[in-house]
Amino acid sequence: SLTDLGEMKRMKSSSSMTNLLGAHQESAEMKVTVFGSGSFGMAMATLVARNGFDVVVLTRREEVAEGINKDRRNPTHLKEFLLPENLKATTDAVEALRGTSFIVHCIPLQSTKSFLESMKDKIEPGVPIVSTSKGLHTETLEMMHEIIPNALGRPQPVAFLSGPTFAQDIMANTPSGAVLASEDIMMSRKLAHLFSGPTMRVYPSEDVIGVQVGGALKNVIAILAGVAEGLGLGINAVALLVTRGCREMNRLAVAMGGQEHTMNGLAGIGDLMLTCLGGLSRNKRVGIELGRGKNLEQVLKERAESLQGVAEGVATTPAAVKLATRYRIPTPIMFMANRLLKGEDDAANLLKDMMEAPMLDDVSLEMEFQAMKYW
Repeated sequence: SLTDLGEMKRMKSSSSMTNLLGAHQESAEMKVTVFGSGSFGMAMATLVARNGFDVVVLTRREEVAEGINKDRRNPTHLKEFLLPENLKATTDAVEALRGTSFIVHCIPLQSTKSFLESMKDKIEPGVPIVSTSKGLHTETLEMMHEIIPNALGRPQPVAFLSGPTFAQDIMANTPSGAVLASEDIMMSRKLAHLFSGPTMRVYPSEDVIGVQVGGALKNVIAILAGVAEGLGLGINAVALLVTRGCREMNRLAVAMGGQEHTMNGLAGIGDLMLTCLGGLSRNKRVGIELGRGKNLEQVLKERAESLQGVAEGVATTPAAVKLATRYRIPTPIMFMANRLLKGEDDAANLLKDMMEAPMLDDVSLEMEFQAMKYW
């Protein structure tokens, strides 16, 4: 049976820790290392620390480490929140990883390969990595379950956490939920209990592909939802884009081996709703600025200068279109987003094209695939 979280916190023997996460655990205390001190890295670090575990955040910035350790605040991200006392930070990777029980990876996907390549000799082969990074690699089209072992040059226990979880809401302790997937359902269940708490529900899953695809593709749709809002088109237009975009997500995820029920849950439509309708979404904000007439280069420059965080949908969109082409899956809304980001057409014309496109029968996904001779 699964170990109760409260009991886990009281466990201090190495045998107890081994039972929780495997034979890699040798120390008497459980330590968690978080890669990345951006908004989501801080939210994940705070979430785990609130559950009673010692957390060390690995950051590139000396001033961030100093602020967290001395003032219990991150001076660049979510600085309005006081951090738990058992949350520390360092710029020293060896120190961050010494004796760690597992790693929470919150580095943007496009930067992950080079980052992990520099860390592979410091990460123990048996330490599970829980990735929160969302997207598709722009050049290779890889997802995190492929990038992590390739970067480390070996197999590594990995899991993937995704769902409608804005960092600010997690910090504010508002009720939230997510899905955690690994190929080993027992590991998913155990790791899910580490993240779960009074205001966080984490559902275990084996659908590694579906959870990652949902987390990646919703960012593409969110950009267009923002464009519609920036154009002042109203909630009807946003609902149309989001709903039909969800259908495209389902098609591609299932074609790649994901499960339809995953796309209908927190890691799919749940994350899509949050990103497209919530005011805090980075990808939606990029779309709003594009809808208001700014060009992409200008929008990204302004975001970088103000440390507003990476909008993964910008890099994911061209990769999503290439994947859809590879799997022969119709995704006209994603293609529309790609044309917009490449500057091939303006938003008003693209939306006009969408409204004038042929309409197909509204049928089940299985019937669609049968019609495409794909199912």
